Amino acid sequence: MREFGRRFRGFEWFFIVWMSSCGGSNGSAPGAADTSSAVRESRGSPTIDRIPQVDISALTDAEKNLWVDLVNDQLSPCGEPVSVAKCATATAPTQQRCGACVTAARYLARLVMEGFDRSTLVEHYRQRFGTKEKPNLPVDDSPSRGAPMARVTIVEFSDFQCPHCGAAHPELVRLLREYEGRVRLVYKYFPLSSHTRALPAARAAEAARVQGKFWEMHDQLFEHQGALEDDDIRKYATQIGLDMERFERDWNSPSVAARIDADRQLGQRVGIEATPSFFVDGRPFRESPRSLSAYVKEELEL
Repeated sequence: MREFGRRFRGFEWFFIVWMSSCGGSNGSAPGAADTSSAVRESRGSPTIDRIPQVDISALTDAEKNLWVDLVNDQLSPCGEPVSVAKCATATAPTQQRCGACVTAARYLARLVMEGFDRSTLVEHYRQRFGTKEKPNLPVDDSPSRGAPMARVTIVEFSDFQCPHCGAAHPELVRLLREYEGRVRLVYKYFPLSSHTRALPAARAAEAARVQGKFWEMHDQLFEHQGALEDDDIRKYATQIGLDMERFERDWNSPSVAARIDADRQLGQRVGIEATPSFFVDGRPFRESPRSLSAYVKEELEL
C-alpha cells in the first residue's frame, strides 16, 4: 500500500508540475552530455549505498534503490569523472571532494521522494549540476526585490494575467521573507499572446517603474488578476500614488513597449515557452514553484 501511495504521489506531482504554467511546455533546455558511463568506468569500487550526511530513512525500499543507483551513476559537481557517492564519502587526502556533493546527494533524495521517474531525475540533476554553459541573463536593469548582493538570484519570466503566475506570487513573497537578505528576485516580462490583458498590464508595471513604483504596481496586478481592464489599471496607478499624467504618457510610449519586448525576446532565446519560468543562479528551474524554497535552501548549502 505504501508503494502504491508513492506511485500515486509521483503521478500527482507530475500533474502539478505539468499544470503549473501557462503557454506551451516548460521549454526544458537539454542537460549536460551523458557522463554516466565515464563515472561507472572510473568508479572501480563497490556500490556505495550510504552517505552519512544524507537522511534517506523516509524513502521506500524501491526509492532507496533508485537513489543508490543515481548517486553512484551521476557525475559529481566537481566536474571530475567521480560519482556523487564517491565524492560525498571521500576520506583519503588524494581523493576529490568538491563540497557540493553532499548537497547533490540530498537533492537527488528529495526528487526521488517527490516521485519523479529516473529520466526526469537525471534531467533535473544535469540541468542543475551539469557542465552546460549557463544562458546569458542580464539582470542589472530589471526590477528586483531582496538583497542586491544576495547569495542566490532567482530570475522569473512572468505574465500578469497568467493564473499560475498569480499562484506563484505569494510563494515568492514567502520565500523572500524566509531567506531575507540571502535571496534576490528579478522580474522579467513575458506576456503571452493568449492573454489579452497581459501586455497592457506589463506596460502599466513598466510605466510605474519609471516612477520608482514597479513592485507596488506588480503586487496590485497580481492581487487583482480578475480586474485588469484599463480603468482598473488606472485605479491601481492612482492608489499607489503615481503622477497620472506621466503614467498615461509612459503607459502608451514606444520605449515602454520596447522594454517589454526586449524581455520577451530574451525569454524566447533562452527557451521560455510558458509562464511562470524560473532560473536560479543562472540554471533553469523545472520543478513546481512549491519546491523553490527547498531548492534555494540547497543552493545556500553549496
